[in-house]
Order: sequence, then structure tokens, then C-alpha cells
Amino acid sequence: MAASVTPGGCGSNVGSLYYSLCDLSAVWGIVLESFAAAGVVGSIILLIVLLASLPFITDKNKRRSVGLHACFLICTLGLFCLTFSFIVGKDFATCASRRFLFGVLFAGCFACLLMQCVRLNLLARSGDQGPQAWVLCLGALGLWLVEVVINTEWLIITIVRYPLSPLNVTGTALGTAANVPCNIANQDFVMALIYVLNLLLAVVVASLPSLCGKHKQRRQEGAFLLITGLLSVFIWVAWITMYVWGNLMTGGPSWDDPTLAIALVSNAWVFLVLYTIPEICTLTQEDGGAPGFGEDLNPSRGVGYETILKDQGAQNMFMENKAFSMDENSDPKVVSPYSGYSGQLRSSVYQPTELAIISKGMGNVSTGHQLFVYMRTHARIHPQIVVLFFNYLLKRKRTLINIHLFKYSSLLFCLDADVHVMAHVYR
Repeated sequence: MAASVTPGGCGSNVGSLYYSLCDLSAVWGIVLESFAAAGVVGSIILLIVLLASLPFITDKNKRRSVGLHACFLICTLGLFCLTFSFIVGKDFATCASRRFLFGVLFAGCFACLLMQCVRLNLLARSGDQGPQAWVLCLGALGLWLVEVVINTEWLIITIVRYPLSPLNVTGTALGTAANVPCNIANQDFVMALIYVLNLLLAVVVASLPSLCGKHKQRRQEGAFLLITGLLSVFIWVAWITMYVWGNLMTGGPSWDDPTLAIALVSNAWVFLVLYTIPEICTLTQEDGGAPGFGEDLNPSRGVGYETILKDQGAQNMFMENKAFSMDENSDPKVVSPYSGYSGQLRSSVYQPTELAIISKGMGNVSTGHQLFVYMRTHARIHPQIVVLFFNYLLKRKRTLINIHLFKYSSLLFCLDADVHVMAHVYR
């Protein structure tokens, strides 16, 4: 008869099972469903951001932990969704999902956090050689499957083989065989979560050694794990105390559902705010454990480009800068930028000919152009002079070609030497 009266805020077409979602007199249901809906949206957004940032993660150890972060977010999303089953009324489906998924989802979250602690501790011991991604995911899966087996066996025993009689007011009101999953004592519900409590304590204990590492970012990650674990312990102690003893002294069984729903929402938001968001913000940053470029090329270590250049001497560096500004008429001596390797004189390329001797005897006539003008101004031109003139032009052209080839070979030698130097540096 009480269920037939529609509460304020609910429409006439709303079933009695969902009155807590719209009943204005039950403010706790409206507040909790608002926080749960916001948590669902936030978890989906963070999951998309996590997957989208995967190509931008440069640190291989952080890239290996992305799978654990994704599984952790999925379990946290499940906690927010499970809150609605504690806000609505009780039937076979809602009671069965409460008993099974409460421990399973929390076990998934704590298993992922525990494997993150194991990853940090292994990195602290072995330096930058952390565990592979499949090892982390396989470890979390093994820890999670234990709780799945426990809850499955517990449901089979209590529902199929030995169904319990109604133990509280809500169970008495239902009192039908179809609502057997709701007929469970509060103490039995808590006892079924002993394995989850052990995982939570393991997270707190395993996060302590990571605070003693020498890398700042890993210490910060360990601090986030420790704070998340400690707040989760506080939430679990509070709701277990209220669920087992407090409700019997104050509001009775009517406070059971609000207590469990508040525990779900508060712990899920702790997971998002204190661990997931800081971890996603630091995924694209370089890990403090990897040596920087400046450390790798420290001159005190004897490895670096500057050290090798100092060994070659200042003269070779000066000649390298002058190699590209040489001209054939500026200096008769052509010097390679690495003169210690293949320097040679210009006289070895150009040899004086008869035309040079004749031009010396002609006073100011020293070039091919002046020689051509001299021949045009005289009426009588000896044939031997014409032959010598063209021979001079051929010799001059050959000399220019040899000079340019020498310059290009010097340039190629410089580039080859630089390549060998840089290869030695990065070796």
C-alpha cells in the first residue's frame, strides 16, 4: 500500500523500484546519483584522454603501464555504475549484482594499484629495466580472478544450495523466493570481502618502499599510491563500522543502502582525483630515471664532440672554416682543411710552359687577353705564337679544372671526417 503512493518529484509512470532516484524526501538518492553520473562521465573522458595520449608517451616504462591505467579506469567506471543499483529498490537482479560486483570491481581496482606498486619497486631495484606490459596485466588479472572465483562460489552456495531466510526488514517485506539474493546478513556481506581488504592493505604496504627511491617522479607516483590507499582504508573502516554496528543503533536497515552507495561514490572519486588524474598528467613527461642528453655528453666523462675537436688542434678547426673561401688567384698555395692528411702545393698541379717564359719577356703582357691584344696590334703574327696562345688557353683551362676538383675533394674529405667524428661520439 505504501508503494502505491507516488512520492513527490516522481511521475505516475515511474515504477516503485525507482522511487529513490526522484523522491524529493529521499535527498540522499538524488545527491548520490548526481555524483555517480558525474563520475561516469569523468571516467569515460579520462579513458579517452589516456588512449589518445598513448602515441605521445616517450618513456617506455610509462607506456607499459597504460594497460593497467585503462583497466583501473574501467573498474572505477563500474563502481560509479554500481551505485545506481544501491539507490534503486531491491529485486533479484539488483541484489545479485550488489553481492557479486561490489567485491569484484573493488578487487580489480586494488589489483591494478598493487601491480603499479610492484612496477615501481622493480624499477627502483633494476634501474630502467621495468616489467613488460603483459606481465603487469597478467599479474593484475590473476589477482582479480581470485575474487571472481570467491564471489561466484559464494553466490552459488548461498542462493542455490542453502538459501537464507529473510534477516532484516527489507528482506521480510520482500519475502519471496525470487528475492533470495537480498536475504543476507550484513556481517556475511563484509566477510565475503576479506580478500579485497587484503589487497587494500597490500597496496598500502607495497607503496611505502617506492617513497625511498632516488627519482623524483617515481617518488611522486608512490606518494599518490600511498595517499589513495590510506584514504581507501579510511573509507572502508568507516562504512564497515557503520554497516555492521552503526545502522543497528541509529536508523536500522533503512540506512544500509545509503551507506554502501556513499562508500562506492566516495572511494571511486578518490581513485579518480588522487591517482588517475595526476598519473595521466605526467604520462607524457620524461621519467627522471633516464639520463639526460647533457649528462651523456658531459666533458668530464671523456665522451663528447668538444673533447674530440680539442684533440685535433686549433689549426685544423681554423683551416676547416677557410676551406670554402679559397680562390685560385688569391694564394698560389692551396691548403686542405685537414692539412695533416692530404695537403699539397699548387705548384704540383700547374707547371710553367713556354708561353709563360715568352709572356715574361713581353713586359706587362701577362695574361691571355693581353697577349691577344698584342698580337692584334702587330701586323706580322708568327704562326708559332698562335699555337702557343691556344696551348696556353688549354693549359689554363686544365689548371682551373684541377683546382676546382681539388677544392671539391677537400670538401668531401671534410664531410667524411665529420661523419667519422660524429659516429665516434655516438658510439
